[in-house]
Amino acid sequence: MNNAEKSQNRLGRGMLWITWALILGFMVLVAQEWLDDQQNPNRRPNSQVTDKGVREVVLQRSRYNQYVTNGTINGQAVTFLLDTGATEVALSSALAKKLRLKKGLQGWAKTANGMVKTYATTLNHLSIGEIQLEDIPASITTGMRGNEVLLGMSALKQLDFYQRNNKLILRQHPVAVIEERNQGAVLTLP
Repeated sequence: MNNAEKSQNRLGRGMLWITWALILGFMVLVAQEWLDDQQNPNRRPNSQVTDKGVREVVLQRSRYNQYVTNGTINGQAVTFLLDTGATEVALSSALAKKLRLKKGLQGWAKTANGMVKTYATTLNHLSIGEIQLEDIPASITTGMRGNEVLLGMSALKQLDFYQRNNKLILRQHPVAVIEERNQGAVLTLP
């Protein structure tokens, strides 16, 4: 075999290795996408605004029987785990630091893992799809790990929500508008 044939043979094997590496990389990406969908099927939540101004988000239950969705806090992307048993929205110290949240009054909270130190904070803006909430009381929980935010009742109480089959429907109704008319104020409901 001459040098040209050897070079061509090496080039052919190199191209074969590159092809297999690309196929393997693609398979890893597809598998990771599938795993992510199993944990959070609501990475892009199904959201709409009705003709009456009701903002609605429909969430699919995860493989682990939880409702997890992506959203934002103060314009920064986060992942929410809906928790009707949590009094407030709760997040870890590390995530609070990343979101530049200010620590307020220190307190204590009783959790499934015992008593933990907390700090009061306020989320200026929280969104899930079309749902937009302002000035939400929250707690920075020192014992919490990870980047998931527990979406507790300090946010959920501002919404109507119900579960049907494997879906959770969140609804935010428009705020009533008070208009001043000639003789007094009139309450207008959308």
